[in-house]
Amino acid sequence: MSSSTLPLFPLNTVVFPGGKLPLRIFEQRYLDMVKRAIADGTPFGICAIREGTESGTPAVPYAVGTCVQVTDWDMPETGILHIETRAQERFVIRSTRVEAGGLLVGNVDDVSAEPAVGVPDDLELAVEILRHIISEYGSSHFPSPHAFENAVWVGYRLSEVLPLKHATKQNLLEMNDSVTRLRILTEFLKKQIN
Repeated sequence: MSSSTLPLFPLNTVVFPGGKLPLRIFEQRYLDMVKRAIADGTPFGICAIREGTESGTPAVPYAVGTCVQVTDWDMPETGILHIETRAQERFVIRSTRVEAGGLLVGNVDDVSAEPAVGVPDDLELAVEILRHIISEYGSSHFPSPHAFENAVWVGYRLSEVLPLKHATKQNLLEMNDSVTRLRILTEFLKKQIN
């Protein structure tokens, strides 16, 4: 497990490894952070807000977040940056500090990636529903490669798109057991169907 310093972007969203997240950046502290990330090719961390709000005083984030890399950007008008990001590995925040400009910076440890695991037969419903969602919304919202046979990938993608409470999504992100995650999601899906 390696430790590093990472600029943090607390948001009212949970992003899962392998996912895409478009962002509209307009606060100066985040414009500066994203410009550095683009110039240096470095990631920043997105973590869900535990207390506080997205703008103004730095919010208190949950301890587990996800590194993202900027994959594309555009500035359609002065002072507003549109970026596309791709989520990478998870991290755990060990400590934070607020820089002079209001940017939250964390000392973080990487969380090792979950190893690929096959989808158990009794959880195939989750795969069927995810296939349906992807065909409905278009695969451009779901970065390739698609790994329907991998419980980790299926669980992450369903966690992103299902209408789950914020705290539930955070719990699913923090979990290190892909089959348990998929079992929880399948139970949720069964309740929606019945």
